[in-house]
This record gives sequence, structure tokens and C-alpha cells, in this order.
Amino acid sequence: MEIDCVFCKIVKEEIPSRKVYEDDNFLAFLDIAPLNAGQVLVIPKNHYRWVWDVPNFGSYWEVAKKISIAQMKGLGAPMVEYLTHGMDVHHAHIWVVPIYKDEIFIDTTNRKQFTDNEMDDFAEKIKSTVQI
Repeated sequence: MEIDCVFCKIVKEEIPSRKVYEDDNFLAFLDIAPLNAGQVLVIPKNHYRWVWDVPNFGSYWEVAKKISIAQMKGLGAPMVEYLTHGMDVHHAHIWVVPIYKDEIFIDTTNRKQFTDNEMDDFAEKIKSTVQI
């Protein structure tokens, strides 16, 4: 764990989050500044700088797959987009972004805002359909 890492603080529950999935190694929660409704961040519980630094890389992506299937089922997204930029928070994370309607690609410069009730609804719909 890194002392000043916001994601490490989320893992330690020092900062609240809307969790949609958790196991021994990984945590998935709604992004507070999403690119689209129901965007989820998937992180390893241990601190690694980059996605490719995560030792159980395949298991990591299996969690991202579970989240994407839950987003499609629970939110009605026909597809998802994965992003691993990693420049904003220096802790490995996969953005799992639902794609809706006629969207082809997500505009990464356009962050969206939703009410607390909407965010709670997105989280519940994902959490209730994710396969553990």
C-alpha cells in the first residue's frame, strides 16, 4: 500500500466508494468522474503502478470481463470499452466503460456527472448481475 494513493485508501476503506465487486485480490467500484453512466474502475488491492505490473494479470482481466458482462446485463449497454491509461492515479486500474446507443468510441475528455441516486442505481444494477 502507498500512503498517499487514493485507490489504496479506497481499498482500506478510508475513502468511501460504490463497490460492485470484491474478492481477495481485486476491487471494482464506480468511477466518481465517469466517461459514461456506470463506468467502473477495477483495481488490484495491492499497489502496482501499471496494469502490466499485476502478477496475476489474467485473473485481473477476468474480473474486468465479469464487470463488463454485468454492465451489459444490468445497464443494457450493448458493449463496453476498456482503457488503461493510468496517468491520473498511479495505481493500476482498468476503466470498464459501458457504451450505449449509437456510440462508437468514448470521448475521454468529456467526464459526466450523475446524482447520488443515479450512481447508487448504477452500482446496484451492476452488483446484482455480476457473476461471482
